[in-house]
Amino acid sequence: MTTAARSIEIAASPDTVWDALADYGAISTWAPSVDHSSLMTGQVTGVGAVRRIQSGRFVLVEEVVRWEPPTLLSYTLDGVPAVRSVTTTWRVEPSGDGAHVTVTTDVVARPPVAALVARRLGKAGDSLLAGLKEHVE
Repeated sequence: MTTAARSIEIAASPDTVWDALADYGAISTWAPSVDHSSLMTGQVTGVGAVRRIQSGRFVLVEEVVRWEPPTLLSYTLDGVPAVRSVTTTWRVEPSGDGAHVTVTTDVVARPPVAALVARRLGKAGDSLLAGLKEHVE
């Protein structure tokens, strides 16, 4: 497994950050790299909720596998070429008057592919964090 992790300090309460993450079908409202998002299940929150996102020509299906409000959200990504599995985890922790937010992506694939995909998804994590920060501050 290869891991890419990124963190940021956000000048908003952990609850405010969690509310944005927990609006699972609305990631396209704050993530600059997501062109479109929609829920694929009647379940809108919690383990088992599924969304479809489109980023450029890529379409991914993301299913929640861990949901621990207001601190942890984890989902698998289906649709990433040449990988066995990808899991993204968001952690929200109090930090002074704001929140410390970390997004970690774990990639399971053959070594050269895993490193390449993890690097690319790590850069995407930077964009996601910046979009989240702008959205909630």
